Amino acid sequence: MIENIKEGLRSIQANLLRSILTAVIVTFGIMALVGSLTAVDGIGQTLNESLSTLGANTFDIWSKRNRGRSQEGLKEKVYKRLMMTEVMRFVDQYNFPATVSVNADLTGIAEVKRLSFKTNPNIRVQGINEDYLPVKGLNLDFGRNFSPIEIQYGAKVCVIGRKVYDAVFENNEDPIGQEVTFKGTQFRVIGVMKEKGNLAEDNFDNMALIPLIVANQLASGRGLDYNITVAVTDPTKMEMAMGEATGLMRSIRRDQLGKPNSFELDKSDTLEDLASLMSIITWVGLGIGFITLLGSSIALMNIMLVSVTERTREVGIRKALGATPLKIRQQFIVEAIVVCMLGGIAGVLLGVAIGNLAAKAMNMAFVLPWLWMFVGIVVCVLVGLFSGYYPANKASKLDPIESLRFE
Repeated sequence: MIENIKEGLRSIQANLLRSILTAVIVTFGIMALVGSLTAVDGIGQTLNESLSTLGANTFDIWSKRNRGRSQEGLKEKVYKRLMMTEVMRFVDQYNFPATVSVNADLTGIAEVKRLSFKTNPNIRVQGINEDYLPVKGLNLDFGRNFSPIEIQYGAKVCVIGRKVYDAVFENNEDPIGQEVTFKGTQFRVIGVMKEKGNLAEDNFDNMALIPLIVANQLASGRGLDYNITVAVTDPTKMEMAMGEATGLMRSIRRDQLGKPNSFELDKSDTLEDLASLMSIITWVGLGIGFITLLGSSIALMNIMLVSVTERTREVGIRKALGATPLKIRQQFIVEAIVVCMLGGIAGVLLGVAIGNLAAKAMNMAFVLPWLWMFVGIVVCVLVGLFSGYYPANKASKLDPIESLRFE
């Protein structure tokens, strides 16, 4: 086998240009396969990091939304919305190992002003508690989170999104301690959220966050829709955590035994949806790579057939010297595999580089896809075996006398 590999390398050296062109064909096939899957891995890793806090370890509780509609003569029961007192009792009494955040939309059409600067009237203002930022995975570019005292006593302070900061501050001005105005009230800025984009369910960049009690006061008697998000410390205990939360909220709401819940409770499916999407993208990447490799295999087989024809006399000499059909077949197959390996290694390196460049262009993570690199090398061997077998088998069946006469 080692001698066959050496003979394959000598044959490649003797037909250098043809071997290079053949290797380049394989290189592009492997590059397409590894590159597309590397880009998919980079995108998937970044999305997982961005959305991990919203997925497998959280569930939400909110008011039932119904309008008392009638169907077949039966009127739908209207449940009272969650009250702030009920929400705060739940936060205080829920003892399961978890972090509980609360938020409520005050408005989605606020206009944030500072001096002569102002935003468009499309800023979403939410009242929150101090655990909202960590539960939602929101980091800060400037400043700090709300303190429990500020939440408890309703301090006029706010944390703003990146787009809001860019609209009312200029030249990287320090916003901490500065005053902004919205909903007819002045707020002191204590933090600016890092740019998040619109990957999650909310556009945090276009948002202003204030203490929950302040949002309740600014609602002027209009009831707010409160949303409770529970981040469980141990995701394997999710069902237990949801069961305990259901029992506690039913007790707080005084739901009668045997009656349905007067509130909604559901687990977030963000990560499950992401996994499904990434699976589809991965299969698309595999499909692109497979089609490209199929073309490479056909081209390689064609070149190997040409090589057999050109080297008919050489095959005749080898057979005259005692080479068996098996040895002739091995020589051509090993030669095809060696060419594929040389092209495949270059294809893997180029694929990793191009895949990461594509991911980087979309601000995604850099990854080294060891699995796909290994798969690429294995595929090279299989392509060489598949493409080289028929030409090698044809060479092994050549008549030595006729081969020696070949011009």
